Amino acid sequence: MDYIELAAQNLNYIVIAALGALASVLANKGIAVFNDGFRPVLPEYYEGRMDRKTLAATSFAISFGLVIGFGLPTSIAASIILIHCILLTTDIIGTFCPDNIAGTILAGVIGAAYGVGLLIGLQTIIDLFAMLPINVLPSLGTISTPIVVAFAIFPAVAVGFQFGIKKGLITAIVSLLVRQIVEMYGVFMIGGARIALNREGMALLAGMIIMITYAIRDKEGVGDATTQLAKLFEEKVRRIRSNFILLAVMGGLVAAATSLALVAGDPISLNLLKEGSRPEAALTAFARAIGFVPLIATTAIATGVYGPVGMTFVFVIGLSVQNPYLAFILGALCITAEVFLLNAIAVMLDKYPGVRRCSDNIRTAMSKVIEIALLVGGMMAAQAMAPGFGLFVVIGLYCLNKTSKKPLVDLAIGPVGAILTGLIINVLAVLRIFPIPQ
Repeated sequence: MDYIELAAQNLNYIVIAALGALASVLANKGIAVFNDGFRPVLPEYYEGRMDRKTLAATSFAISFGLVIGFGLPTSIAASIILIHCILLTTDIIGTFCPDNIAGTILAGVIGAAYGVGLLIGLQTIIDLFAMLPINVLPSLGTISTPIVVAFAIFPAVAVGFQFGIKKGLITAIVSLLVRQIVEMYGVFMIGGARIALNREGMALLAGMIIMITYAIRDKEGVGDATTQLAKLFEEKVRRIRSNFILLAVMGGLVAAATSLALVAGDPISLNLLKEGSRPEAALTAFARAIGFVPLIATTAIATGVYGPVGMTFVFVIGLSVQNPYLAFILGALCITAEVFLLNAIAVMLDKYPGVRRCSDNIRTAMSKVIEIALLVGGMMAAQAMAPGFGLFVVIGLYCLNKTSKKPLVDLAIGPVGAILTGLIINVLAVLRIFPIPQ
């Protein structure tokens, strides 16, 4: 009984340690990686066309900037870990460790330590910010405000990329109208229970439905032998299926961690989870997951490498189920179902090539929207901390970054600029050249 109570008291640390360890092991063995851009690189290694050193360097190059510039600032602002913080780093940990038994064990140990360290360190950073002469944490929370609003526009942007500006505008207008209708009439009573729809979540869902409808109607390329995914990559799918048990456990851990409000899968659901709006966060995560199906499925089928969060439906489960043990079971079943449905999804993508072509546009649109939203959010947060001064810092950082030989990714500038503003004004306050609010 003592062991059970001890485990319950330390459940957060156990789950996050296991999540970090297993994700690192999966990356080490080339079974699953989180970075969609890194997934197509792995076959180059396990098919003998790339050495381990180059693989590790590539993983670091495409992931580290996102961890420092996007994952950590967003997590600090919300006090909940954005999953990118963990899984982009475990991609790096796994590939840097040798491809042998000792390397796999080492990857698991480092991954577990990193997960626990991140959980402890995030709270430590938050506590340190609260001890500063000027507490900028409330202002840092403003960083995510534009993301919540802007995220709903990404389906319209994806439609614009794939089908032109006219259809993109139609999608945007419908999404905006749905958002406004929900704003006005989205609260009602059913059987004495108050139901409140989330306006951004419903706008996102409307945009996703329109995007998928356009994609299904796009039949260009049907029947082309080069698009027969199921037959062409049969061996790759078999490779993923052979590791379904490990992938299922991974999915269960992600769902459990989300259920415990330790992690979230994207900035908008993270912010809603922070506010205690679990149903709205789950709806938003579901709409996002629908959009990610063609992207995750296509890269998995073509490479034989899956994602540790699968098609991201595990986040929907974690947000919907507040019992972490039940969330673990359902998350494991979810990933298992995804893996064994890959052939059926491949057939569907062959039948609807427009849906398959959506995957790159979804990724590009999402990156563009989040990039702009984070920049605006960083400006809003910096302005709230220090009017005028904060804008100078963020805009100056953005422009000077463009002149750097090794610039930060654009996603990073807003959050980094806001945090930098907070640190600078505290230093200036200590030097008595910046006023401390009373």
